[in-house]
Amino acid sequence: MAKQVKFYAVRKGKETGIFNDWDTCSKMVKGFSGAEYKSFSDRKEAEAYISGGQPRRHQAAQAYAFVDGSYNVSSKVYGYGGFLEHDGQREILQGSGNDPDMASMRNVAGEILGCMAAVQKALELGISSLDIYYDYAGIRMWADGEWKRNKKGTAAYYDYMQSVRSRIELNFIKVKGHSGIAGNEEADSLARQAAGIIPNED
Repeated sequence: MAKQVKFYAVRKGKETGIFNDWDTCSKMVKGFSGAEYKSFSDRKEAEAYISGGQPRRHQAAQAYAFVDGSYNVSSKVYGYGGFLEHDGQREILQGSGNDPDMASMRNVAGEILGCMAAVQKALELGISSLDIYYDYAGIRMWADGEWKRNKKGTAAYYDYMQSVRSRIELNFIKVKGHSGIAGNEEADSLARQAAGIIPNED
């Protein structure tokens, strides 16, 4: 009899994603405070769990967002894309810019602007807790002051994130980019559109 395939989804841990064996999954959650993980026999159900299909509901005013950034080399335009999900409603986040100093950071400029846009939208909606799913490490590192802010954009990002901490609880959850996670793929597509890149272009 064939062995049943299991998918181990880690929504909150040292590294998030879908793993095919418990040994790998356990390394991502053991010793991690507040780890969230679950096993599934169906990969789509595992993806839905990672993407926030079963968001935590211990706070009525909680939400989650996926954000991503992109950069158009030919036009030097950076863009951000993503969405914020709350109470069954989805708010699309999208924008772009071409400030030379910001453009020097390429897609990273879009990454941080997307995160700021998600937080700003959450505050506008009166949301008190927001889970932010991202694929670039700097999103959390700069927000928490763990990385040096050598650019005007990263310094402004840090200042903004610190200024809102008293009004909203922010939970940063890293996912692996281009790994089939629906929310991340959608955010990537929206960011590429915002930067003026054809969706299927590399």
